[in-house]
Amino acid sequence: MVDTLRSIFKKFFSAFADVLPIIIVISIFQIFIIDKPFPNLKETLAGFALVVLGLFIFIQGLETALFPIGERMANEFAQKGNPWWILLFGFTLGFATTIAEPALTVIAQKAGQITAESGAISADPKSIASFVFGLRMTIALSVGLAGAIGVIRIIKGWPLIHFVLVGYSLILVATLFAPPSIIGIAYDAGGITTSTITVPLITALGVGLAASIRGRNPLMDGFGLIALASLTPIVGVMIYGMFVYGVA
Repeated sequence: MVDTLRSIFKKFFSAFADVLPIIIVISIFQIFIIDKPFPNLKETLAGFALVVLGLFIFIQGLETALFPIGERMANEFAQKGNPWWILLFGFTLGFATTIAEPALTVIAQKAGQITAESGAISADPKSIASFVFGLRMTIALSVGLAGAIGVIRIIKGWPLIHFVLVGYSLILVATLFAPPSIIGIAYDAGGITTSTITVPLITALGVGLAASIRGRNPLMDGFGLIALASLTPIVGVMIYGMFVYGVA
C-alpha cells in the first residue's frame, strides 16, 4: 500500500513538474511585464490544479490501458502471420483515433466558419457542415493511410528516410498547385494528428509490431509512424482544397 501511494505521488509530482514551466512563464509575464495581479486568482489556481490532475490521470490511462492494448494487439496480429489484417488494423486505428481527436473537431469547425466568411463556400449551415465533414474525413483517411504505410515499412524493414523524403516532396509539389487559402489549414492538419489520442495508440502499434517481428528493432523500426501521420494529412488537405476551391 505504501509503495503504491509513493508511486502515485511520484507520478503526480511528475505531472506537476511538466506544467511548472508554463506556470513560471505566465507568472513572470503577468507580474513583471504586464505588471498587474492575476485576475480571478482563485479560479486561476483552481484551473492549474485541474490541469495537473487531468495530466496525471491521462498519463495513468496511457500507461495502464492505451499503450498495453496497442502493443498487445499488434503482437497478436503479427503472430497470425497475415499481413492484410495488420494493414487493415493500422489503417482503421489511424482513422478511428484521428476522427475522435478533439483538436481536429475544433480546428475543422473553425476552418469551416472562416471558409464561409471568405466566400469560398456558402455561408448556410449545411454547406459549412459539409465542408467540415469533408475536412475531417480527409484528415482521418490520410492518417489511416499513413498507418497502413507505416505497417508495410516495419514489415519490410525499409528505411524511414525514404518515406520522409517522398512525403516532403509531395508536400512541396502540392503546395505549388493548392489554393493559397487552404495551405495554412493543410500544414496545421499535420500538427492536429500528433495530439492526445492519436500519438499513444499509433506509437504503441509501431513499437509492438516491430518487437513482434524477427529481425526488427523496436527502437529503429518501431518509431516513425507519427512522422508519416503528420505528412499525409498535409497532402490530403491540399488535394481536398483543390476540389473545393479549384487549382491555384
